[in-house]
Amino acid sequence: MPDRDALYIDGEWTSPSGRGVIAVENPATEETLGTVPEGTPDDVDRAVRAARDALAAWSATSYEERSEYLRRLHDALAAREDEIARTIAGEVGTPMRIATRIQARLPQLVVAGYAELIAAGVPEERVGNSLVVREPAGVVGAITPWNYPLHQITCKLAPALAAGCTIVIKPSEVAPLVSYLLLDAVHEAGLPAGVVNLVPGYGPGAGEALAAHPEVDMVSFTGSVRAGSRVAELAAGTIKKVALELGGKSANVILDGADVKTAVKVGVANAYLNGGQTCTAWTRMLVHQDLYAEALELAKGFAEGFAPGDPLDPSTKLGPMVSRTQLERVRGFIDTGVSEGARVLTGGSGAPDGFDRGHYVAATVLADVDQDATVAQEEIFGPVLSVIPFRDEDEALQIANNSRYGLAGGVWAAEQDRALAFARQVRTGSIDVNGGAYNPMAPFGGYKQSGLGREMGRFGLDEFLETKSIQL
Repeated sequence: MPDRDALYIDGEWTSPSGRGVIAVENPATEETLGTVPEGTPDDVDRAVRAARDALAAWSATSYEERSEYLRRLHDALAAREDEIARTIAGEVGTPMRIATRIQARLPQLVVAGYAELIAAGVPEERVGNSLVVREPAGVVGAITPWNYPLHQITCKLAPALAAGCTIVIKPSEVAPLVSYLLLDAVHEAGLPAGVVNLVPGYGPGAGEALAAHPEVDMVSFTGSVRAGSRVAELAAGTIKKVALELGGKSANVILDGADVKTAVKVGVANAYLNGGQTCTAWTRMLVHQDLYAEALELAKGFAEGFAPGDPLDPSTKLGPMVSRTQLERVRGFIDTGVSEGARVLTGGSGAPDGFDRGHYVAATVLADVDQDATVAQEEIFGPVLSVIPFRDEDEALQIANNSRYGLAGGVWAAEQDRALAFARQVRTGSIDVNGGAYNPMAPFGGYKQSGLGREMGRFGLDEFLETKSIQL
């Protein structure tokens, strides 16, 4: 891929203030895929000031105008779909089938969804003698992760633009290349100068400068709990609005009487999505003791269908971990799980057969996992599924809620009403009942240490709006 040597600030590609370069690795080959500049705090300052200068004019545009810009952005992204998918397959290791269907297409749905949502405007409200109006939050700093590097940007960019905010994006240094394709699309869509700005860089440099900048009104962050806590700490210095989408350790609960084959098949696929490098992955499978032996056999069989392979091969279902660091982290968790009493049904911490390069780990199923074990409590971010038995529904609920996270999950039962009643009691921001389909306009976010605020749809738009009451 061509190297990128510029930042996008104030409507144009511009030289960085420093000479640092970030090399982007292909995790399947361990070769350098391309480079981007290492943005500095001075670059962040330039980008924030450009966003501040553009705010008054952009926030004064009508919702109809913003909707049209978003439609143009959607079309520009759609025209780049194949290039986007291949870029993400290269820098993240996402198999092409997922890189195309989710990594490239879901951002298009998000942008189009917001274009439609605001086309007719955002209604004002009367409360007694007060007129309640919604106004843009202001300049937004968006700090995004590597696992869904385009989607996580558009989950912030689209509602911010829809609300009338301007934005500075700091993508992950691990997978920044696709953000350049996004800014190419932004430029093609004709958004006014300063409305969208891009400064790649490292967290301790560009990221912290963005979170702490006094001219940033809101920070939207997706990533780890540790980094999210640091962002909130920095933002607190100027009392910024903060939205955090953090980790998860989601439970897939299979109650007695459920369709165990379907529940296990869907659960395994969910756990291994994007190599397990997904915050919503159902990495804990909770199974009623009467179904436990059958579920283990099924899980082993389905997991062995996720053979590691070249991300560019259309038949590949499991790509590499994004980096050597992530690979060693996943292997360490597997070894810890075994040392704490879990059984390896398939996979394990060793290198898969036939791979002498690339950051590959085999799809792994751990049986007989204790609910308090490390692998049942910590977010592994790799293709590792922990299977936990339970005796009755009360114990299943207790185990499901025995987590510092609360992001996603699933529940399966023969009766829809029973599954729904269980779902209402799980302390998580999102949960699927009997395989309910993903809804890109539904609110997304977490309880507990999974974050603050919501993304997607109307609730995601609300995060980027302030509320004002005008007494008449």
